[in-house]
Amino acid sequence: MRESTGGTRHRIQAVALELFTEQGYEKTSLREIAERLGVTKAALYYHFKSKDEIVNSLVEDRLRRMDELIEWGAAQPATLATRRTLIGRYADTMFGGDLPSVMRFFEQNQTVLKSLSAGMQMRDRMMRLANELCRGDDSPEAQLRAALTLFAVHTSWFAIRAPHITADERKRIALDVADELLAKIAGPDDPDRPSAPDRPGEPDRPRAA
Repeated sequence: MRESTGGTRHRIQAVALELFTEQGYEKTSLREIAERLGVTKAALYYHFKSKDEIVNSLVEDRLRRMDELIEWGAAQPATLATRRTLIGRYADTMFGGDLPSVMRFFEQNQTVLKSLSAGMQMRDRMMRLANELCRGDDSPEAQLRAALTLFAVHTSWFAIRAPHITADERKRIALDVADELLAKIAGPDDPDRPSAPDRPGEPDRPRAA
């Protein structure tokens, strides 16, 4: 049985990711990708005309998953329970399938990603997802905590450098840190919405003349 078009497309993405991660995006050619796949360059062109198209396809897959999360979150009450479920689902997507390989590529090739329109779209989705995590609390602290919550999850592959740690352990640690941040965001629908925390007074600063 011949491999489906979708299966071939996925194999190309997987092999390209391997090479991009091993030797860098700029140093990898379409010919090398075709050789590792065991296909002709013409066969590769049928699915992707350039390396940029491959990267864009990886970003588009992630954008679709993030759009689904944003849509789900927007339909839920702005509570801590919703925020916990939302970040849990985000972590599931980040630790499932080949997303870890995609994230490693993104981390190692920031310049490439910034030069593509898909990279700008991904940053937009990250901000929209962060907005859902702090919906109803527009304080600067809540906005920062929401962004750091996402950062805790998707950088756990790089920030945690303990040897022999498993993916499940990384995910648990990331969600523990995320939960500490989420618990301090005060959504309007939280049944026990906390009052603003007292802050130590700051010394008076001299005014400019």
